[in-house]
This record gives sequence, structure tokens and C-alpha cells, in this order.
Amino acid sequence: MKDLEERVRQEVGVRLFTVLAWVPERRALRRVHSSHPEEYPVGGEKTVEVAQGWLARCIEAGQPYFGPDKAAVREIFADHELIESLGCGSIINVPVLGEEGEVLGVLNILDAEGSYDDASVAAAQEIARDAAPALRGGAA
Repeated sequence: MKDLEERVRQEVGVRLFTVLAWVPERRALRRVHSSHPEEYPVGGEKTVEVAQGWLARCIEAGQPYFGPDKAAVREIFADHELIESLGCGSIINVPVLGEEGEVLGVLNILDAEGSYDDASVAAAQEIARDAAPALRGGAA
């Protein structure tokens, strides 16, 4: 997963990077990688901490979520204060899809407010296309 993080760092830019594996039977997301393990430890799970609209978009529809500013982050994520304390105010969440199109997990890419645009989302989607093997290995 460190290679994946480094690729995100080079191609998109990132301050906080986590990878979450989707656990469909519990409708939960389990953290399998974190650039900030003290604040966001590996093994931690998210269930009700994200808005239903986010789950519908990223998990059910397999589409990326782009929150360009702090207002967008606050609207969706219950842990927005911790996110902001790390200097982050812009987020890209990109689903990682398996061979059948099923969602295996999500790449969470965060940086300072205004750091990302539509080109950043497109770059993140390209990386996510190559992330399934890493996610399968990290989630095992």
C-alpha cells in the first residue's frame, strides 16, 4: 500500500491518505492503510459516520465523491474537525472496483482546501483502477 500512497502523492498530491475496504455484510468500511495511523488507525471501522448520500454515491453507484472545500467536507464527514486539524479541507473519495464492477473499497485522498479540481479526480480514478490487487492484499 505504500507504493499506492506514493503514486497518489506524485500524481494527485495528498496530505492525508487512507484506504478503506468495504465490508458489505456489515455495511461498514474498514481502514486497511493510513498515512496518519495515530489519528486514523488501521483496523478502524466507519459505519454511521458518513452521510447516506455518500454511501449511495461511492459504494452503491461506484462513483467518486469530490468535496472541493471545507463546507463540503463538513456536510459529509462527522470527523471533519479532525480532518481540518490536519490541514485538510478538500477530499476525493474514489471507489476501487473489482473485476465484476463490485466495490472493493475506497481511496480517501485529502489535502488543503482548493488543492483539487476535476483533473485531480480523473487522476485519482486512474490510480483506483490499478488499486484492486493492493486492496485485496491489504484487506485479507
